[in-house]
Amino acid sequence: MLARPERFFADRFGLNAGTMERLLGSTLAGRVDHADLFLEYRISEELVLEEGSVKKAARHVSQGAGLRAQSGERTGYAHTDDLALPNLEEAARQARAIADRASTSAVVAVGGDGPPHDLYTLAEPPTSADLDRKLKLLGRMDAEARALDPRVRQVIATLGSEEVVVMIATPSGWTVGDVRPLTRLNVTVIVEDGAKREIGSFGGGGRVAFDFFLEQDRWKRFTGEAVRQALMKLDAVDAPAGEMTVVLGPGWPGILLHEAVGHGLEGDFNRKKTSAFSGRLGQSVASELVTVVDDGTIQNRRGSLNVDDEGVPTRRNVLIEKGVLRGYLQDRLNSRLMGMEVTGNGRRESYAHPPMPRMTNTFMLAGEDEPADIIRGVTKGLYAVNFGGGQVDITNGRFVFSASEAYLIEDGRVTRPVKGATLIGNGPEALTRVSRVGHDLMLDEGVGTCGKDGQSVPVGVGLPTIRIDRMTVGGTQV
Repeated sequence: MLARPERFFADRFGLNAGTMERLLGSTLAGRVDHADLFLEYRISEELVLEEGSVKKAARHVSQGAGLRAQSGERTGYAHTDDLALPNLEEAARQARAIADRASTSAVVAVGGDGPPHDLYTLAEPPTSADLDRKLKLLGRMDAEARALDPRVRQVIATLGSEEVVVMIATPSGWTVGDVRPLTRLNVTVIVEDGAKREIGSFGGGGRVAFDFFLEQDRWKRFTGEAVRQALMKLDAVDAPAGEMTVVLGPGWPGILLHEAVGHGLEGDFNRKKTSAFSGRLGQSVASELVTVVDDGTIQNRRGSLNVDDEGVPTRRNVLIEKGVLRGYLQDRLNSRLMGMEVTGNGRRESYAHPPMPRMTNTFMLAGEDEPADIIRGVTKGLYAVNFGGGQVDITNGRFVFSASEAYLIEDGRVTRPVKGATLIGNGPEALTRVSRVGHDLMLDEGVGTCGKDGQSVPVGVGLPTIRIDRMTVGGTQV
């Protein structure tokens, strides 16, 4: 396990409190509204087993620093992969030159202070686990998938892990650090039955140790789910098309909530008034059954952080409460310009990227309905359990999502699996049509990665079983 961030960067690169104060204080202090230094050291590992053979075994180490200066709405950002002090001083000068202007903003961010959490301290980081144990597990997954059904033709098992040490410093001398483990295990299978060929994939993980996958035979469940999904598709019929009742299953279908609603609640879109939710705080934007939360403080979850990438402790943010819009997700820049609290949602892909408002773990709270009763109340509809890709227009909330696993609901029963189903709608409008919410809230298994403005960060999603009335389904049957 790597040392505490302060000791790590001091011992390895000579970047102690004195050198950082000199760097930030002499170049940026008093000349901009806000400035910070983001230091990062990353160890990452990827193992891929395909057709019983190791196709990839890679381990990478990267390091760097990003320096940011903000003045009004302008942000200067410079980064370097060389942590020598002269290079950092030059990066600071470049950042200030971009952001510098004659006057500064008088708006000050409110709140955001407090001690960081301890959400994922591990006895052994996933990158430190024995390589032979990891490869053996991938081999067991390959054998398990083939043993489950003779129609399994190809198996790809992947294990990715990383440990990231970060430290954030400001001109005032304030510093905070974090050591972030992350790992994900995934299996993809291809099945064949005559001329039919289908694919299934499943996985999970989080800020957990390697042994997480061995506990409760999680690896075996992941493998079984991938095989089940692929075989299910062999018997799928063409999806119907038209307006109908849609029931979303618990867990991963929360990705629709994340994309169609969550991004529209990020502060930058609302400051620029480009979101469908702009200017609607305190207004009803959803059914009174809907409460949406973004929570970066859940133990060991993929989207959780002790502190965000601006050093602000993460927290539980209620975004929509019983249908009423209560807040936006904020980083330091947008909270300052909007006169709102920072919420611990300033995130970046790496030291080479400036932070922006991003989600952590975003989900809808559970209701009181029995999930089986929700389905029994539907005469004709679609039950969507898993989703693949999708597209969303933040400005108006319009979305299109493809369902990778879905079933017909006929006379209150889940019947035939369907293929080619897409859900088409408007995020805010869809929330107003939520008519039933189950008590079975589930978070996803730990596989989510969110993209925005060219940056990718790990996230979590969640949902209970919900019923949405009058949603457009795209398919092939009319």
